[in-house]
Amino acid sequence: MLRFSRRAGQDQDQAAGRSMQIALAPGSAAIAQPSRLPTLAATAATVAVLYFASEVFLPLAIALLLTFALAPVVSRLRRAGLPRSVAVIGTVATAFLFLSAFSAILAVQVSEVAQNLPTYQYNIIEKIRGLKEAGSESQILERLGRVVERISTEISRPKPETRVSPEPPPEQKPLLVEIFSPERPIETLRNIIDPLLGPLATAGLVIVVVIFMLFEREELRDRFIRLVGYGDLHRTTEALQDAGARVGQYLLMQMVVNITYGIPLAIGLWLLGIPNAVLWGMLAIVLRFVPYIGPVIAAVLPLFLAFAAAPGWSLLVWTAALFIVLELLSNNVVEPWLYGSRTGLSPLAIIVSAIFWAWLWGPVGLVLSTPLTVCLVVLGRHVPQFEFLEILLGNEPVLDPKERLYQRLLAGDPDEATDNAEEMLEEKYLVEFYDTVAIPALLLAEHDRARGALIDLQAEQIAQSARTLVANLEEIASEEEEEDEEEDAGEETGDGDDQTDDYDLPLGDGKSVLCIGGRGDLDDVTAAMLAQVIRIQGADVASASHKDLKPGTIRTLPFPGRNAILVSFLDQDSLRHAKFIVRRLKRIAPLARIGIVLWREDGASRADLVEELQADFVVPAIAEAVREALSDAVARPLKAVRAKIAPRHQARRRRGSAAAKAAPADQDAV
Repeated sequence: MLRFSRRAGQDQDQAAGRSMQIALAPGSAAIAQPSRLPTLAATAATVAVLYFASEVFLPLAIALLLTFALAPVVSRLRRAGLPRSVAVIGTVATAFLFLSAFSAILAVQVSEVAQNLPTYQYNIIEKIRGLKEAGSESQILERLGRVVERISTEISRPKPETRVSPEPPPEQKPLLVEIFSPERPIETLRNIIDPLLGPLATAGLVIVVVIFMLFEREELRDRFIRLVGYGDLHRTTEALQDAGARVGQYLLMQMVVNITYGIPLAIGLWLLGIPNAVLWGMLAIVLRFVPYIGPVIAAVLPLFLAFAAAPGWSLLVWTAALFIVLELLSNNVVEPWLYGSRTGLSPLAIIVSAIFWAWLWGPVGLVLSTPLTVCLVVLGRHVPQFEFLEILLGNEPVLDPKERLYQRLLAGDPDEATDNAEEMLEEKYLVEFYDTVAIPALLLAEHDRARGALIDLQAEQIAQSARTLVANLEEIASEEEEEDEEEDAGEETGDGDDQTDDYDLPLGDGKSVLCIGGRGDLDDVTAAMLAQVIRIQGADVASASHKDLKPGTIRTLPFPGRNAILVSFLDQDSLRHAKFIVRRLKRIAPLARIGIVLWREDGASRADLVEELQADFVVPAIAEAVREALSDAVARPLKAVRAKIAPRHQARRRRGSAAAKAAPADQDAV
């Protein structure tokens, strides 16, 4: 019994040790994919605290964003030689005086609009009557009116009462009489001041917090670094600078954009005769801080006033045209010119963040949604635990171009892969796209195939999608070929930088090249890419499949007149097969230069590979393959290979030859 228990304990210890080794093994799932439950729980708890304690955190958030916006102004005043106190207090006082004047003008304009609304009643009624008369021929409006009237009558009809037995008359209750007395001046003043106490207290708190944050900005930064990132000063400092630069520049540039939109809008509305044009320009400045829906709201109210203020329709049309022109100028001219850097948010993230912050903090959260979300993206960029925030909300691609292309090919979507390729080809040449994106994507597929992650059907689908991609890019290849024909032979097509020099390829006039896939369908695709690039250089080129290299079909290939033959291999374990192919091609086409394109090199040097494979050249990249294929070098002859004979077999052969020589002598003796 004791022996069994000891053995069981040893087995448990060994099992625990194995599990610990698996958990601590490099590349294990436990290390590669840490649990996100603590992070999600902390995020949910933070959202709950922000929701239930909004009265505390909302003023702090406003103060923090205003500090980000005013900090560059304070820094410039400090560099100009002003003391810190003068720079901080002067900046804050100017900013809040401007906001107070803005709010006062806005309130006065709103009151004027409220007083003038009854004067627009006649124009509204006349236009509705005109619309009704316009639709009287089809009688659509009348029918809709009758339907609505019947529904309202049916809803308002009282329910018939059914009495089983006579009821006693209801008991008469005494009437309640409320005695109104004239209000005292103190009560009237209290009724006016009480609704203003909350906003005024919040504004005062924001002013005080902004002043102290600007005074102690460096001290607060040091405390934040000590609290959060003392172990990694570089990352924490970079995060703070990134957040301050993004948020501050966004707020200032958005303010400039809104002002350049609101002032021309107010002037244009005033020239058109829209009442309270200053109000609508100021509202546009404020509402354009709200992403997407803010400009729409800012346009609805002036359009409604244009509909109500004039008896005709021309004012409404001119007002709508004014908004359209200003939106086009702001979105296509002013914003690209003023925004030196983007916010780093995707359009969908801006919409989702606006919905979230509006639910959390109401209209103020809607206005602050974009800068607050920018802070979250910066947090996700520099803090590994919150990396999912940058992935979900950021606008930068989370996959490399080669990984994106591989994913599209794996999904069997060559059309989307073509769209992405065409976007990149607006700035790149086709040879550069194949070299940096397409062939590395096929290398990823070959790596997955070699380790068993891809089944044969998936590898076939990837090859078929890649062939479709190459065929779709044939038009771009033809355009590049026409451009090369228009240029002189010695003229460079780029702007002279190092990147274009790497892809400065020779002309292929008078050359003839054959590109063949080495061992699989993916190799055939790389051969087709090689052929397409060589055709752009003006050479006569043909491509063939790896199946054509079989002994029964290899002699059917178009070998006559070829200057070079390229055989493409993605799998580097195919060196032995490549050596066999080179010898066979050398015997069939001795005048052609035979080149092997290994798309990734191992530890062996290129000269050693050339000697081992007996090829004319071995290259790892598409640009070098094109240069070697279009060169004027002469093919090297195939070396004769001696048959290696085992020592025992040699001794047996010697004994056999000696016996053969001795046999005639014995016959003579006989």
